[in-house]
Amino acid sequence: MGFDYGQRHRVELACRTRFIDSLRAQFPAWGERLGVDHMLDASVLKSLGESAMTDDVAIEMTEAGLPSTFVPGRNLLFFTLAGALAYRRGIDVLVGGMCETDYSGYPDCRAATLAAQEQTLQLGLDSTVRIETPLMYVDKAGTWALAEATGGQALVDLVTEETHTCYLGDRTHRHEWGYGCGTCPACELRSSGWQRWKAGA
Repeated sequence: MGFDYGQRHRVELACRTRFIDSLRAQFPAWGERLGVDHMLDASVLKSLGESAMTDDVAIEMTEAGLPSTFVPGRNLLFFTLAGALAYRRGIDVLVGGMCETDYSGYPDCRAATLAAQEQTLQLGLDSTVRIETPLMYVDKAGTWALAEATGGQALVDLVTEETHTCYLGDRTHRHEWGYGCGTCPACELRSSGWQRWKAGA
């Protein structure tokens, strides 16, 4: 499931399609379990106010003590929409890739936030829906190691080539860890994790 929230680095929407297609082709057993793909419109988030993720705003710390890349309510809305769709499809587990081990400080990526969101969905949907966050306490080096352990070098190569995390949407610079500007916080996290993983591999 993908979300179009008016992100300025829209390259991630193109990347997700290529990644899913390649994942289905290279790992057919996983592809069968993915089911139907959904792209949901969450552009209301952009209309609520500026952030460095949706507008041409400098990436910096704000007076609130959060990065300007923080989009208030983003993950809360994502899980609300995902929960509504899951309810209609008879699905009771939602999976998110949030992590609070080495991250940008977003409050909606914390385990406590998602535990509260899970309870809200259970009450609001009268359902046993659960939110799983398998990467919550895994740092970026551990995430690369998990990719290798799960799908071997083929999955590592696929993640490197077809995923995107650069806040500026840069797909012109190719690094050993993938594409990106190399200097934004997201690139620094990805690069650092790659280096630590390779050093320990």
